[in-house]
Amino acid sequence: DVQRPWFAFWLHGKGDGRFPEARVFETGANEWRTFDRWPPKEATPRNLYLQNSGRLSFDTPNGNGAPYDSYVSDPANPVPYAPRVGSDWQTWLEEDQRFVASRADVRSWRSDLLTEDLTIAGDVIAHLFASTTGTDADWVVKLIDVYPDSVPERPSMAGYELMVNADIVRGRYWRSFGSATPIPANTVTPFAVDMHQQLYRFRKGHRLMVQVQSSWFPLYDRNPQTFVANIFRAKPGDFQKREHRVWHTRRYPSHVTLPVLPARTP
Repeated sequence: DVQRPWFAFWLHGKGDGRFPEARVFETGANEWRTFDRWPPKEATPRNLYLQNSGRLSFDTPNGNGAPYDSYVSDPANPVPYAPRVGSDWQTWLEEDQRFVASRADVRSWRSDLLTEDLTIAGDVIAHLFASTTGTDADWVVKLIDVYPDSVPERPSMAGYELMVNADIVRGRYWRSFGSATPIPANTVTPFAVDMHQQLYRFRKGHRLMVQVQSSWFPLYDRNPQTFVANIFRAKPGDFQKREHRVWHTRRYPSHVTLPVLPARTP
């Protein structure tokens, strides 16, 4: 229904060649959708804000509570991309992210239970306001679908934390990808993490989660967290533990921008 008519027209001249601008599979709903443009014009950007006490919501930070969450990143003990390095490369993107839950160098923020389905369609971008005691750092941001504690039809998915979008930015390119620049130590600095495009439905009763960490080994080489001209030539002494802070205040509102589609009528 999706591929055959397209190939039939372009390879064999069969059919009228009238295809939608975009035909995209909506994960979470497990269905194909068509749009007259991509990203859809009806998708509205909404900011999902990191809050104090590990909360996540579309409300702007109120200024109460701790202004940041911090963790110590150690290049000698990087966060792995999977529970066991060497896991099946074809399935690591589906790994249950609870395997990093006990790590002190990963911070998580959770939303309340969704009272209705939430569908995103288009560009997902994280905007972090962060600081470090070093002069370089990596920022990994994950958008996660947290399943309910009970899933009767699929018990193995109870509490599952499914990574929906994720990517990394090397902090040294905070000003421009054209040149590397040291991060000013102990200074709140803006970072943008392009998490790419998505069409995904978060189901009613699920939660949204955002995770932030500063290593993703061995998907990305370890950052020494001390600025050097060429990381590949970093000396052992350049690799240092550093404290990183992710800020969530009115002045420094770290958030993930989601392209939200209007709710579909039954």
